[in-house]
Amino acid sequence: MKPIGLTAVTIVVLFATGLACAGSGPGMTEPGENNDDGSENGLDLTFSGSVQPIFNQRCALSRCHTGTSPAGELNLEQGQAHGNIVNVTGSVPTIKLIRPGLPDSSFLVHKIQGTQASVGGSGNRMPLLNCCLSQNQIDAIRAWIRVGARNN
Repeated sequence: MKPIGLTAVTIVVLFATGLACAGSGPGMTEPGENNDDGSENGLDLTFSGSVQPIFNQRCALSRCHTGTSPAGELNLEQGQAHGNIVNVTGSVPTIKLIRPGLPDSSFLVHKIQGTQASVGGSGNRMPLLNCCLSQNQIDAIRAWIRVGARNN
């Protein structure tokens, strides 16, 4: 039997190390995205750390949901957003913007998913500029709502 050379062993070790470090996550995260498995149940999601950063980057922009005359009369700026969306009725009087514990009964979820017509809403899917939120961002908002939509 011929002994395995040092080069072959080195290649196998480097390959195995590369696989061990590769991981299975999607890589860098956007605001509101959390690659930790615990985020699926919403336990590590907070409004200030997971949801507001999405609003800051994608919604509370000039000529959108910010300032004294925000689009749809909905200000999503930091310090304003939570009080303006949780248990608040928006343009569709039969559904609240955010209904804690019930993402499928929350109009904001329908707007970011593009399913607003299914609950009597109209207009475009949000965010309008650079549509749309990533599925991870939508899932983070849904999970935050599912665990109570707290202002934390």
